[in-house]
Amino acid sequence: MNYVKCVYFTWGLLTSALIPVSFGEMYTSLLHVKQAISVERKLIDHLRNYIDYESERLDDIKRFYAKVTDLHREVYNSPAPAMANPLVAFTLIKRLQSEWLNVVYSNEALENVQVLRSGYEEEEASLPKLEDLQGAAKGLMRLQDVYALQVASLVKGRFQRATDGNPIDIYMPAVSIPLSGDDCFLVGKVAYEQEDYYHSVQWLEESVRLFRRTGGEWSPENEGTLEDALDHLAFSHFKVGNVSYALSLSQELLHHDPMNGRVLQNVEKYEKLLVETPALRIRGSGLRRPNSTYLLTRNVYERLCQTQGSQPTHYENPRLFCDCFTNGSPALILQPIRREVLSLRPYVILYHNFITDTENIPSFLLSGENFDLCGIFFSAWLKGSAHSITGQLDQRISMVTGLNAQPPYGEYLQVVNYGIGGHYEPHFDHATSTSSPLFKLKTGNRVATFMIYLSSVEAGGSTAFIYANFSVPVVQNAAIFWWNLHRNGQGDGDTLHAGCPVLAGDKWVANKWIHEYGQEFQRRCSLNPEE
Repeated sequence: MNYVKCVYFTWGLLTSALIPVSFGEMYTSLLHVKQAISVERKLIDHLRNYIDYESERLDDIKRFYAKVTDLHREVYNSPAPAMANPLVAFTLIKRLQSEWLNVVYSNEALENVQVLRSGYEEEEASLPKLEDLQGAAKGLMRLQDVYALQVASLVKGRFQRATDGNPIDIYMPAVSIPLSGDDCFLVGKVAYEQEDYYHSVQWLEESVRLFRRTGGEWSPENEGTLEDALDHLAFSHFKVGNVSYALSLSQELLHHDPMNGRVLQNVEKYEKLLVETPALRIRGSGLRRPNSTYLLTRNVYERLCQTQGSQPTHYENPRLFCDCFTNGSPALILQPIRREVLSLRPYVILYHNFITDTENIPSFLLSGENFDLCGIFFSAWLKGSAHSITGQLDQRISMVTGLNAQPPYGEYLQVVNYGIGGHYEPHFDHATSTSSPLFKLKTGNRVATFMIYLSSVEAGGSTAFIYANFSVPVVQNAAIFWWNLHRNGQGDGDTLHAGCPVLAGDKWVANKWIHEYGQEFQRRCSLNPEE
C-alpha cells in the first residue's frame, strides 16, 4: 500500500495527513473538474486577446495588400509611363526592398503567439496531467462495463443500455454534449495501449465513423486523424482475430497514405494469413472483456450496481424494519434518529438524516483558503477539536453506535470526493493480514465502519455488499453502519463491499473506522463465531 502526502490546510479544523491510495481509481475528482472550469475560462480570455491581436495584424496585412493591388490596377496599368515619375519609381523600389521585407518577416505573429503561450504556461500547473486524462478515459470505459452502456449511445451524449435488443435510457442528463472523433480516438487509444482490444475496437469504430463523416478533415485541436484511427482499429481487429476486416481497414488507410511502409507490410501479412487460413475470412465478434482481479465477483457486483438498491428478494425479509432509535442516549430522547435495518447478516444499518445541510463537510472544505490538492483525486483526513464539526460528528457516532469513536480508538474522519467513473473495487475494511499497516496504530483491527453520504448523486454510486447480495443507493445526509468483525475478533466475510461507479453527479462520503481497542465494555467479546 502506497502512502502519499496529499492535502495541506492552513485553517484550524484540518491538518495534513498521509493518504493511503487503495482500491479505488478516483481519477479527476469532481472537485478538480469544477476547478478546471475556472481555469479554462482564463485560457479563453488569453485566446480572445490573441484573436484580437491577430485580427489587428491581419487587418494591417489586408490594408497593405489593398494598397499594393490598387497601385497595380490604377497606376502601373495606366497608359501614361508611370515609371517616368521618380516618385512612383522610388516608392516601388522602397516597397520591394523594405515594406515587403517587413511584412513577410514580421515578428508580430510570433510575439502574439508567445503572449498566448505565456498565458497558457501561467495556468499549466492547474491543468490536468496525462494520467488525469487517461484515468478519465478509463472511467468512461468502467461506466460502459458496469452499467452495460452502449458506446454508440455514449458518443451521442446518451446513457443507454440494450434491453431485449432495444436501447433504453437509464439516465437522462439535463445537459449533454456529443463526443467527437478525436474524443473517441483518445479513449480507444488508452485501451489500445493497455492491449485492451475489447474496448479499443468499440471506441475506435466510433472514432473512424465520425472522422469519415467529416471527410477526414483535420482540426488543429485534434490529437488524432482518420489515418491514426484506422491504423489503431485495424491492428485491434487483427488482435481479436478479425483478419479480413483488419485487411479492409488497412487498405482504406493506404488510400490516404499510400507510401506507409509499415501498413504495406501489414497488408501483405494479412493477405498471406487469409490465403493460408481461409477460415479467417469469416469475421467473428472475437470481443471478450478482459479479465480482472475481481473476476469471480464481477457479475454480482455489476448487477448490484445496475439495480441500485432494488433487490426485492433481500428487502422483502420480514425481519428487516425501520424505527426511531435512541440507543438509550439522553441526547436522542427528544430527537431520535430514524434507523433502517438493511441487513441482518451482515448487520447493516442506514441512519437517515444523520447530519444536516448546515453540517455538510464539503462546503467547509471548499470555504477554506490556501489549501493544495495534489494527485488525481481528492481525499483528506479531518482532525478537529471537540467543538469542531468533526468532534461533534464523533460524539454523534458514539451516541447511535454506543462505541468509542474518538481518536485513537476511531480513526480520523476521512473525506473522499469521487471522480469520473469513481469507484472502489470489492474489499474488506478490516485488515485480513497481520502485516497490515492498520495494526501500526496499536488499537487493533477495524471493528466497525460508519460511512456518511455527504451529497446526493444523479445516478450510480451505490454501495454494493457482494456476498450479502444487496446494494445501498446514495441518500444525502444519511449514514451506513456495519460490523466488520464478529465478537470473537474474526473478520466477517459477508462484509465484502464495493463502491459502484458514479454514473452522474458529485459524490462525497466521509468514513469513520472504529477500532477494537476502547470498545471492551461497549461490545463484549464472545467465542460464538456466529455473533
